[in-house]
Amino acid sequence: MKIAVLGTGMVGRTLAGRLTRLGHEVRVGTRDVATTLARTDPDGMGNPPYPQWARRHPEVALTTFTEAVADADLVVNATHGEASIAALTAAGERHLAGKVLLDTANPLDFSQGFPPRLLVADTDSLGERIQAAFPELKVVKALNTLTAELMVNPEAVAAGEHTVFVAGNDSEAKATVTGLLESFGHTDVIDLGDLTGARGTEMLLPLWLRLMGTLDTPMFQFRIVR
Repeated sequence: MKIAVLGTGMVGRTLAGRLTRLGHEVRVGTRDVATTLARTDPDGMGNPPYPQWARRHPEVALTTFTEAVADADLVVNATHGEASIAALTAAGERHLAGKVLLDTANPLDFSQGFPPRLLVADTDSLGERIQAAFPELKVVKALNTLTAELMVNPEAVAAGEHTVFVAGNDSEAKATVTGLLESFGHTDVIDLGDLTGARGTEMLLPLWLRLMGTLDTPMFQFRIVR
């Protein structure tokens, strides 16, 4: 598939690298290519600047949001949640129409420090707001409840015996995303139904962040035991 990954942070990089290794044609989208390539300082999480990663992955093109999604078969939203709708707007509604969007973002607000609060919760979700803003887009919420490395390499913890979730209004779109998750190695994918299921997975993030602080590592995962 031709896949557009929107976002140059660790989630975007990790997904882009894994998707490329699986044989997909991947473009990473950013708001301003020149600015992104000019970065020399670590990001807010201490990760190396994007150009260092790009030099190790010359097969992954860096383009504008619009160029990335224009002829993509599938789009991955790996932007920060507060910027997701703006990034998709920059990509262009007509370029997104009819496409599947794998939405990995969370509506986290760090303006009051750590731990962050949720921008939306309970009666709404970021996934639903994206769907409302782009009604012809087929939004599927997934992979927002685990760290980037485990998104693409689930066997790094507990031999991969843990759970990921999908939620969306379009059954074919969910099947496409589920197939992608299985190609990463996920074996327990639970379908939560329509996109209102994103409310639950996004509200796991306050617990996830507390666990990360308590365990002093992001390398853990949820497992649903039947």
